[in-house]
Amino acid sequence: MELDFERCYRAVDSRDQRFDGWFYTGVTSTGIYCRPSCPAMTPKRHNVRFFPSAAAAQGAGLRACRRCRPDAAPGSPQWDVRADVVGRAMRLIADGVVDRDGVPGLATRLGYTERHLHRMLCAELGAGPLALARAQRAQTARILIETTGLGMAEVAFAAGFGSVRQFNDTVREVYAAAPSELRDARGRAPVAGGPGTIALRLAYRPPLHAAALLDFLALRALPGVEEVRDGTYRRRLRLPHGGAEVELTPAAGHVAATLRLADMRDLAPAVARCRRLLDLDADPAAVDDTLAADPALAPLVAAEPGIRVPRAVDGFEMLVRAIVGQQVSVTSARTTLTRLLPPPPVPGDQEVYVAEPAPPGHKLLDQPEEPGGGTGLVGWGFPAAEEVLGIADSGFRMPVGRRETIRAAARAIVDGELDLDPGGDREEAVRRLLKVSGIGPWTAGYVAMRALGDPDVLLHTDLAVRRGAAALGLPDNPKTLDAYAERWRPWRSYAMIRLWRAA
Repeated sequence: MELDFERCYRAVDSRDQRFDGWFYTGVTSTGIYCRPSCPAMTPKRHNVRFFPSAAAAQGAGLRACRRCRPDAAPGSPQWDVRADVVGRAMRLIADGVVDRDGVPGLATRLGYTERHLHRMLCAELGAGPLALARAQRAQTARILIETTGLGMAEVAFAAGFGSVRQFNDTVREVYAAAPSELRDARGRAPVAGGPGTIALRLAYRPPLHAAALLDFLALRALPGVEEVRDGTYRRRLRLPHGGAEVELTPAAGHVAATLRLADMRDLAPAVARCRRLLDLDADPAAVDDTLAADPALAPLVAAEPGIRVPRAVDGFEMLVRAIVGQQVSVTSARTTLTRLLPPPPVPGDQEVYVAEPAPPGHKLLDQPEEPGGGTGLVGWGFPAAEEVLGIADSGFRMPVGRRETIRAAARAIVDGELDLDPGGDREEAVRRLLKVSGIGPWTAGYVAMRALGDPDVLLHTDLAVRRGAAALGLPDNPKTLDAYAERWRPWRSYAMIRLWRAA
């Protein structure tokens, strides 16, 4: 990927945070690479190289700056919104697919050969899938070293390294320090909350309208799965190696995250899903600039900059929410969804009420380490597709047609006919969704926006969207509104969130 030297250097010279994650600054005289907003003295032009990824900088023999922590910068918004193979690959790598299934598994998911995938990633990012996954493992290792009391061997395997030697070599190469030196330098005690608890900061590009995010999530929160209380969003996650509970609190310049993991190997996918849920890798300046060009939206953008699109941590869960929400109010949909959830576990007899028992040695997340702890979330989270297929007719409490639509969707997920994971093909997923009886354009579009991250969806037939448009003096006829919204491309999803708020 070509990087314009003058534009990049101006961003570095002005320490512009908006470019963090877009590219990385390599300083040949010191042998380090930084984020554009690094507070250190601006390097001289002849000592600077720019890289499209941290992995490319590491491949050039540079180590991460200890002052600005470039590995903790927000991800590039390109990989967050792009629907091509490279964008899908980056989302899957962030979700830990290479660590779990290797490069062959990644290539199979994308439908390309390993060789061609490597070629495409190198052309765009200056590094292949192994190098990109290695850079992510190094960041995961640093977080575990600095925020947990795990032994170094445990950190190595939890971060995805194949051996302790590989872990030591990578950490030394990326951070120019041994793992023990990183732990001593930070001087952090393990996070309060017991084993498996990690606290970290999730960076974002300002501005972030946190109230809009929390309002949206609170209105749709399902008891036993999620809640919003005192400015903090909490929910349960299903991760590749076990369950987790997360707490996300927006703050100035970052989102404070506390993760309680059943298995430390799930740190990277947990972080990726939290970032995706809150749309933290978005470029709000680009979005707001486009929407503010419309006089009808300009006052809203000025009053509430940094509106994000709340995404999803699980594609199937979002699909079920969309199906249940067809032609009913948000409150009615939430009530129906709550009835679909499995009953909470009974203390002392936990396996009676769960679809799948907790793994051996896995402590129930709703039982705190000490009296007085816990978060108030009671239950096992949203059921997986396999579990939904096992629910009796009486457990749905909804019209028969809607029940069968959910079952058909669950079968498509289980059979591998429908891919709603972050690296799924958006166009193909929408096409397959529309083939399911009971799923129309509104449902498919809602899933594309929230589960697949499509930034350019407008549900022009949605009643609340039309009401919001009318409140702003815009056309509320679906066809006319759809034509008018062409000026909002490629950010119609963000415009729709503003219309919903206006309603």
